[in-house]
Parts: sequence; C-alpha cells; structure tokens
Amino acid sequence: MLDFDPLYSTPQVAAIEQFIDRHYPLAGPVSCRMLQRGLNDVYLARGSNGERYVFRLSHRRARGPADVKTETALLAHLSQSGVPVAAPIPTREGRLFVQGQAPEGVRQAVLFRAIDGRKPDTTDAGDARANGKTLALLHNAAETFQPDGALHRLDLEHLLHRPLARICDSGVVEDADVRRDLEDIAARTAKAIEAFANLSWTYCHGDCHGFNARINDAGEAVFFDFDDGGPGYLAYDLSVFLWAQTSFDRRSTAMWDAFVDGYRAVRPITPDDFEAAHRFVIVRHIWLMGEYASRAREWGSEAVGWIAREANFLRQWETGRCVERLL
Repeated sequence: MLDFDPLYSTPQVAAIEQFIDRHYPLAGPVSCRMLQRGLNDVYLARGSNGERYVFRLSHRRARGPADVKTETALLAHLSQSGVPVAAPIPTREGRLFVQGQAPEGVRQAVLFRAIDGRKPDTTDAGDARANGKTLALLHNAAETFQPDGALHRLDLEHLLHRPLARICDSGVVEDADVRRDLEDIAARTAKAIEAFANLSWTYCHGDCHGFNARINDAGEAVFFDFDDGGPGYLAYDLSVFLWAQTSFDRRSTAMWDAFVDGYRAVRPITPDDFEAAHRFVIVRHIWLMGEYASRAREWGSEAVGWIAREANFLRQWETGRCVERLL
C-alpha cells in the first residue's frame, strides 16, 4: 500500500532491458539508455550484435490511452507500401506492441528499428521538401488503409474543444479576460473551418512539424513518432509544419513554401485544404496548450505558465494571416 499514488513513474533502465529481452527476439542481452522523457518515454536500445533500436513507452495522457493497435497497423501498411517510416518490430509472439504494468497502471510499449540518417536542418529547403513529399506519400498510402476501431479522431472536438476545456479547467490561465479571448478565438476558428464544404479526410501523422523525421542518404525524410496520429483533417496534417515555422517567435515561411512544393510534387492540395491549413495553425497551437495544461498536476503550474501568454500569438495569427492572409 503506497502512501502516495503516482501520476507517473520512471522505470529503472534495467527493468526496460529485461522487458525487451523478455518480449523481443533480439540478440541479447540488450543495453539501454533513456533518450527523453515527455509525452512518451523513449530509450535507445542496442543488441549484443550492435543493432540499434528505439523503445517507446507510452505515457498516460488526458486524451485517453495510446492507440498503439491502429498506429502500428498503419506503420506496417505504410512500410509495405514503400513509404519511408520507422516500422515496429514484432514481439516473440508476432504482435506489433506489448503492454506492461507500471505503478500507475498499464502502459503500452513499441520497439522500432533505429533510423539511420541526420536530423533535418531548419534552414534547408531540400529537407522541408523531403518532409512534404513523405507526408504526401503517407496520405496516398492511407487511402488503402482501413483502421480497425481507431480510438482517436482528429476532429475539432479532439483537437480544439477538449484541449480548450483542459486549459480553462487547469487554472493555468488565471485572467478571466484571457480565457474569454481564447474561447472567442476558438469559436471563430471552429466556425471558419466548418464553413469549408469539402475538406479532405485522411489518416494523419498528427505531428509532422519537420523534426519527427531523419534525412537518409537518399535525401528522403523517414518519419517516426505517429503517436498523435489518427483519422482526421488533411488540412490539419499540413498545418503542423506551417505552425512550426511561425509559432513561438519564429517568423519564417520559406520552409513552408518548400514543404508545400514537395507535397504537391506527389499529390495535389485542394484550394479548401490549403486555405483551411492556415486556420488549423490556431487549432494546433490550442491543442499543444491543452496538452501542457493537462500536465499541470504532474509538472507544476510554473512549468506550463507560458500558456497564459499565448493568446497574443493566436490573435496576431488570426488577424494577420487569416482575415488578411499574407501567405
């Protein structure tokens, strides 16, 4: 009986090594080191033969459980379709994911072969085009993927309304006027998006901001980190890259232009999807704010205090890029 029930626990590295050895047919013993702790815990694993792997232990999140069943099925489909992605490695029993017990409850785990290649360069138009091309290939292959009971749909309820509620309920934004501003911006954005008659729907990567990829020797962007994916708006999947170029005091749109060129070299973008992507920048930012607000009890309100200042970016984007869009 614990005196303090955990919201979140960090496993010992030795326990991760034993877990991998128990469930995966790798050349053992496996050695690990933690790469990052965040929305997931990620470890670099090495087999005794020198082969490198990435082990991801899903975090329990406010959105609900990780949809590793659909995610790993998609990755297997994409890999078989020739899309450059980090595909999951089957367990000894042939499953693409496995579950383990932690003090706070069940957590899902996936093992991937490590991707060779370098990190994308933020100022390299070729890398941006490569990201756009791989996203287009992903969307093409998604047309023949049939998700079996996907847990999350990347609709406005998932991406906008529930994250906004988490922000308001967290207590991080203490100023009532700022909360009203956020609610008004979200309402106007939802109305504008719903006014588009023919927005495309696809299976989304969900986090294609340019850095969930490695650039291989062939110049391809090999995608990983599909944890936030799901069936949703294609315009949202495009918007994440634009958001990454323009949020948090970044001002460049040159890489967005290159990204769009790369995408269009493989697959056209409808006028409605392109226009809606600019609205979805607001959705993406509120989604991220909601993710961090949901961690206030775990990380502390000081660590997520930046959320209260983000209404300024949203207002500026709405008035400068949506009402009189310059892009």
